[in-house]
Amino acid sequence: MTLDFARQGADWPNRAASRFVDAGRLRFHVQAMGSGPVALLLHGTGAATHSWRGAAPLLAEHFRVIAPDLPGHGFTRGRPAGGMSLPAMRDALVALLDTLEVTPDVIVGHSAGAALAMALAERHAPEAIVGLNPALTPFPGLAARIFPTLAKLLFANPFAPHIFAQIARAPGEVERFLLRSTGSRIDREGLRHYAALVGDAGHCGGAIAMMAGWDLEAVRALLPRVATPVLLLHGAADSAIPLDAVEAAAARLPDARVESLAGLGHLAHEEAPALVAARVVAFATAAMRTREAA
Repeated sequence: MTLDFARQGADWPNRAASRFVDAGRLRFHVQAMGSGPVALLLHGTGAATHSWRGAAPLLAEHFRVIAPDLPGHGFTRGRPAGGMSLPAMRDALVALLDTLEVTPDVIVGHSAGAALAMALAERHAPEAIVGLNPALTPFPGLAARIFPTLAKLLFANPFAPHIFAQIARAPGEVERFLLRSTGSRIDREGLRHYAALVGDAGHCGGAIAMMAGWDLEAVRALLPRVATPVLLLHGAADSAIPLDAVEAAAARLPDARVESLAGLGHLAHEEAPALVAARVVAFATAAMRTREAA
């Protein structure tokens, strides 16, 4: 099955804001709304624009919001030159921004999207970056060796995406998986759209390719070069990324602070979009005012 915007996207959140943009080798699905300073929203591995369903309209009251489906995800078609590595995905996003003729003032990235935000900051220096439950450092201990190897093995197996998609179609499996892997309880709409995504072999293949192609050691190495003020928001109930990993990333950034969100998991921006949007607006607005005053 291939995701079809006319079918699976018929009731896609914020569908009226959707458009398709050809940039380089890709045809991006992008949602755009609001006006003012540009806020670029980058979802995490395995997600899509639906993950901003609650936060994007709230942020659009203050910003011109641009939210793409990342390469290999959702309704975006094509793969970047150089595969699904961090540099290749960064360059694909640069091509998208150039095509749209926008430069982000604020970049908000969730999980792996936060790593993309840091990489983009070297090309487009934003006024502020917000990382939501950010994946910015290698997995601790034995997982640092096992997880990347497992992702590469899955990537090499052409049947793996189809197997994952088949498993995901079992009743209730997506909800159980998200709760186990993220610590988040999200609404029925979110679960329904995740089920459509992970039930699609192409989307699963894109997520596996992204995990297999990323080098978190390289991400950690670039953090000291990110001069932009950074806010890292961490859901205290996140079962995917521990707080100490977020704090370790913050320690490598020149200008960063960490805030914990009580009772929320890895998908905190989906569980409490108003709370997260308010934190983003407050931090970004303060950073832009500071830059103007300097």
